Amino acid sequence: MPVRESKSQLLRTLPSVNEVLSWPEMDEMADSPSREVFVRAIRTAVQKERERIQKGERKREPSRPELVLEIQNQVASLRRGSLRRVVNATGIVLHTNLGRALLDPAAIERVTEAARGYSNLEFELESGSRGERSDHLQELLCELTGAEAAFVVNNNAGAVLLVLNTLAEGREVVVSRGELIEIGGSFRLPEVMEKSGAILKEVGTTNRTYLRDYAQAVGTETAVLLRAHPSNYRIEGFSTAPARSELVALGKEKGVPVFEDLGSGLMVPLPEFESSGEPIVSLVIRDGVDVITFSGDKLLGGPQAGIILGKKDLIERIRKNSLARALRIDKLTLAGLEATLMVYRDGKLPPALQALKTPLKELKGRARRLVRKLKTADRSGRFQCTAFEEESQAGGGSLPGFSLPTMVVSVHRSGSSPDEISQAFRLSHPPVIGRIRENRFLLDLRTVRPDEIEDIVRVFSLISPQG
Repeated sequence: MPVRESKSQLLRTLPSVNEVLSWPEMDEMADSPSREVFVRAIRTAVQKERERIQKGERKREPSRPELVLEIQNQVASLRRGSLRRVVNATGIVLHTNLGRALLDPAAIERVTEAARGYSNLEFELESGSRGERSDHLQELLCELTGAEAAFVVNNNAGAVLLVLNTLAEGREVVVSRGELIEIGGSFRLPEVMEKSGAILKEVGTTNRTYLRDYAQAVGTETAVLLRAHPSNYRIEGFSTAPARSELVALGKEKGVPVFEDLGSGLMVPLPEFESSGEPIVSLVIRDGVDVITFSGDKLLGGPQAGIILGKKDLIERIRKNSLARALRIDKLTLAGLEATLMVYRDGKLPPALQALKTPLKELKGRARRLVRKLKTADRSGRFQCTAFEEESQAGGGSLPGFSLPTMVVSVHRSGSSPDEISQAFRLSHPPVIGRIRENRFLLDLRTVRPDEIEDIVRVFSLISPQG
């Protein structure tokens, strides 16, 4: 019976970088990278073995082929970079951690065009003078929403910060206690308000706020009446809040602008989600709200951006705030957002909304196809792959409390936990990100494009032989 080597003995067997570089296998690696990348890959591979030994996970000397394979994996990883394409099989269409909305092909083309060469980002072609980058988007946004003016910054948190700083620095902002929201990434409205220099004045209670609460709070130091979309939660049951039209009327009576943060920014009515209560941008503008903000990469379906719409005089003040330069969008975002807005102008929907609207019948077809291919690819014969109906969410704080019927494929293997299967898919190339529910690893077809099914099958075929 072989005697296990001690940790110190195993550590002494690990080769040096120079020793590995002298191995013939290193010369045989096709398409070798630069020496710097090669050396870093070797060091990382050796360090991983060192850590395995120190943790007691390695009981024998690592073989040369094992080290060579790990070095090859490290080289590939370094070449791919840290930011990578993943297959979103979570079912969450606007998954914040996975980049939210997918861009329309037309938007991708425009971004590529803007990146490939110079552009008239801040240049007036007719006059030959300097221009404003925000002008490229204003006409489209006003046409689609009915707003008097528009301005765009790098994200919605920045938009809220800029609006509050411009309109209410050193003065009071009246807001319902039930709308002092916190969303993912530690975005807390009271803290953003504090950073803007505005003074928070809470009214009402968590679940019940009346118009009279706002009216009684308005004084000589009141700068803004604020409404905030609850984003990722709902208050139901014994609750009250004044209608938007009532707050607008109060603002006009008191001479105080009404600012509403919509969060998601739904541009068109979607009958499937009418019961969700998600506000439509153009209808909010029509109700007379003075300034609104929303995200570009949620229900709008474009790149990350913070869109500010409203009355011309207020938008002009916001535009002239020196903070606006620190929050401005770059040319690639501008190109992607403009193309996305043009999709709406042409009467179409971007991929995010198409994914939300995909009928269950179509998802059933994708699920059956995936199960069939997984069973064919299962060379180990130890996996059980089944399809069934489930529910998922829009994500990104959109359509809170609204579930989407979907189809999932459960991937199970006797002797392996759902976490182990999830990790195997997650560490593949490309990474496949599913979800675990009720002790099962699931692949949700609502967010898997038809052309990505082959990616999943390819990854599965590599996992399957491991038995």
